[in-house]
Amino acid sequence: MTDVQKDSPQSAPASKADRPWLIRTYAGHSTAKASNALYRSNLARGQTGLSVAFDLPTQTGYDSDHILSRGEVGKVGVPVCHLGDMRTLFEEIPLEQMNTSMTINATAPWLLSLYIAVAEEQGADVSKLQGTVQNDLIKEYLSRGTYICPPKPSLKMIGDVAEYCYTNVPKWNPMNVCSYHLQEAGATPEQELAFALATAIAVLDELKPRVAPEDFPALCGRISFFVNAGIRFVTEMCKMRAFVDLWDEILETRYGVEDPKFRRFRYGVQVNSLGLTEQQPENNVYRILIEMLAVTLSKKARARAVQLPAWNEALGLPRPWDQQWSMRMQQILAYETDLLEFEDLFDGNPAVDAKVEALKDGARAELGNIDSMGGAIGAIDYMKSRLVDSNAERLNRIERNETTVVGVNKWTEGEPSPLVGEDGGIMVVDPAVEQEQIARLNAWRAERDEAAVSAALAELRAAAAEGRNVMAASIKAAKAGVTTGEWAQQMRSVHGEYRGPTGVSRAVSNKTEGLDDIRDAVDAVSDRLGRRLRFLVGKPGLDGHSNGAEQIAFRARDCGMEIDYEGIRLTPEQIVEAARTGAHVVGLSILSGSHIPLVEDLMERMQAEGLSDVPVIVGGIIPDEDAKRLKAMGVAKVYTPKDFNLNTIMMDIVTLVDPQAVAAQ
Repeated sequence: MTDVQKDSPQSAPASKADRPWLIRTYAGHSTAKASNALYRSNLARGQTGLSVAFDLPTQTGYDSDHILSRGEVGKVGVPVCHLGDMRTLFEEIPLEQMNTSMTINATAPWLLSLYIAVAEEQGADVSKLQGTVQNDLIKEYLSRGTYICPPKPSLKMIGDVAEYCYTNVPKWNPMNVCSYHLQEAGATPEQELAFALATAIAVLDELKPRVAPEDFPALCGRISFFVNAGIRFVTEMCKMRAFVDLWDEILETRYGVEDPKFRRFRYGVQVNSLGLTEQQPENNVYRILIEMLAVTLSKKARARAVQLPAWNEALGLPRPWDQQWSMRMQQILAYETDLLEFEDLFDGNPAVDAKVEALKDGARAELGNIDSMGGAIGAIDYMKSRLVDSNAERLNRIERNETTVVGVNKWTEGEPSPLVGEDGGIMVVDPAVEQEQIARLNAWRAERDEAAVSAALAELRAAAAEGRNVMAASIKAAKAGVTTGEWAQQMRSVHGEYRGPTGVSRAVSNKTEGLDDIRDAVDAVSDRLGRRLRFLVGKPGLDGHSNGAEQIAFRARDCGMEIDYEGIRLTPEQIVEAARTGAHVVGLSILSGSHIPLVEDLMERMQAEGLSDVPVIVGGIIPDEDAKRLKAMGVAKVYTPKDFNLNTIMMDIVTLVDPQAVAAQ
């Protein structure tokens, strides 16, 4: 061995072991009280930070008793309607000592206001609070769907939070530029890099005029990222190193930030839920571990905080034990291995360097495209369509067996998982939770000072209408007893609401390879129907995960069907109204666990409107027992993530509406 090899930085241990990243689990469900118990239990088991999952009504600015909240309360997170809920959520948890990440976007100013109000009640020094509000609206328009207002006022509210935090809560990260959901929507590594960085540029451009020039570099240093890591962990690790380099480059060349410490790429991560499989779900444990390596192995690009999904999140909500198992994975890597004792393991590696440079070149080219459209705000439609196309190609590769997914399209035979017991291997939220939450909400409204509430709402509306920073008025409103829905209504009334692009055009693409048989079948059935087969794709409720619905609509369009898809956040009443105009089949996509009440409502309305002869199909994360209940309601077909072959679904649709097939039954 040469002296050079002996002294190589790749093999040299650090003089002192690095401090581990923040260990979190993404958690919250049913009620504030139940979630509080879970948080305290997780902290006792070694978790070092909190990551709060809010339910969809809270994320989209509706109170628990709003019509759109039906079936959604407490399902994918905790409902927080007012200061009392936030108080209960953090009872006996000293916020001054916590590092709390809140997955909240459109209502981020409001939820942060509630958090600050509770901290003040606890006697905390607000300037010492540490944590993050996700607060990235661009990815909401592109992939997640929990937006409220149009882009420009939404960007202004992100600026409000950042400006307020810089002065009053200086250790708080006012936003996470969230590339996580971009990858979930199908983004390639280059797209994930470019779209996330374009979002960050839009935010910095919004912030720059708000602070003195000498303060701007420090404000740049508070912008953090929330990133995804997929199964191709070498590429993903290189992506993280590319993020580090590009962010440093942008801050130095575009914004003139001279101090390197303000140009550090700081990010938290949750690894890829998109890659979790319903088939052979135990395999997900290995996937999660391998994906974690991508964001921890390289010291130069190591995550500041890590939260891991549980092995069973493709089946439904994880149980406390499942979350504990994922947390133990982090702890073993951080505390049992010697990873944190070494300098960066990949510096000087030619293969890594080449891949990083290739990713950076691809990202720069995509950033150039976005810049030519006026930046991220002007390029929302473009980015959405690119994501839908990329996701379609990803699914095509799986269908063609060009991409192997173990247990899905290869080695599909296996033993039943002993981890999936009689409870289905998941936690089920009691349906009674919704009514109990509504009762608490009504009690809160009855006991508050209505005059103080009215005055606070008037001040909030005025601040929004006059273009002032809404944070001070929001905190005052929180203390007065204003609810989440009331806060959001002021923003809606001033700024209006927004309908994001679907990414699915009505024009047929040229990607029709392998579809000839289905297209012929669609043509034949359309002839027998007397007009083109019309497929209505609907997303009832508040679930904004639109990827599945988009891909179904995308494929059906290319198979020759007439598509009616208006995007997310529709009521069953609106979907039935659309069905009255001539739909031959109705397809519903629901991934939030609210399928039973929403489908029940829709089926009753279909019956009342004389549309019971129109077949209804449902897709989502649906346990077997729920699938049986849906079919008993009259649902024709139920699809879950294991039904990955879209062409099979297309042929099912053709068969369902074929007059000859129906007559033969």
